[in-house]
Amino acid sequence: MNTSEHFLRMFAYDSWANRQTLSAMQAARLVSPGTVGRMAHILAAEKLWLERLRGERQSLPVWPAVSIQDCRALADEMANRWRDYLTLLPPDAFSAKIEYRNSKGEAWSSRVDDVLTHVLMHSAYHRGQIALEMRAAGLESAYTDFIHAVRQGFVE
Repeated sequence: MNTSEHFLRMFAYDSWANRQTLSAMQAARLVSPGTVGRMAHILAAEKLWLERLRGERQSLPVWPAVSIQDCRALADEMANRWRDYLTLLPPDAFSAKIEYRNSKGEAWSSRVDDVLTHVLMHSAYHRGQIALEMRAAGLESAYTDFIHAVRQGFVE
C-alpha cells in the first residue's frame, strides 16, 4: 500500500468514526453543549489543517459554536474535501514541508504526512473524550474502534 492509499484509508475511517459519533450523539438527544462543542472542534480542526495544507485562510474558529446538525454537514464536507485533496496529492508531496501559523500566531513548518497523522490522532483523541463523556452521563456512545470498522467492512 502506498502513502496515498494509506491516508485515503485512514481518512475514510476518520469520516466513518465522526459520523458514528454524531449518530450516537443525535440518538442520545441529551448530550451536553460541551460534548457538541468537542465534536465541532474535531471538525473545525480538520478543516483548519486542510486549509493550512492548501495555503488557504482559516474559515472557522478552532472551537466554533455550532449544532449537531451543523457538525453533520461539516463532517460530510470534510469527508469529501479530504478525499479530493488526498486523491490529487502527488506521491512526493507527502514528505514536503508546509509553512503556517498556529492559532497563537506562531510560525511553524511541518511535513505533510506529519500533519495528516496529527489530524487523525487529534480526532481520535477527542472522539474518545466524547465517548467517555457520554458514558459518564449514562448515554450510549459510538463504537468507533478501527478494527471494528475494518471487520464490519466499513473501511476496506
